[in-house]
Amino acid sequence: MTEENIKKEEFKISGEDVIKKIKELIEKGNVRRIVIKNEEGKTLIEVPFTIGAIGAVLLPIWAAIGAVAALVTKCTIVVEKKEIERKQGENSRGC
Repeated sequence: MTEENIKKEEFKISGEDVIKKIKELIEKGNVRRIVIKNEEGKTLIEVPFTIGAIGAVLLPIWAAIGAVAALVTKCTIVVEKKEIERKQGENSRGC
């Protein structure tokens, strides 16, 4: 049996690097939610991601993120990741 833990990471970057960083994070996997905040800490956009959301489904999301990135010079990306921990005594085969 496994338990899910939510881990948060924050990245302070310039507005021009927002989309590149988000794509990089999504490619690594396990991203549940991404929040973009301005320099004052105010949330500008919050995007939940689901497993299987790919391709054309993400186009409107990229457009929204791009629009927000164009408005800010510096921002913080908060990433929620799902980490699955195996309970003690389990091996990788689930036996």
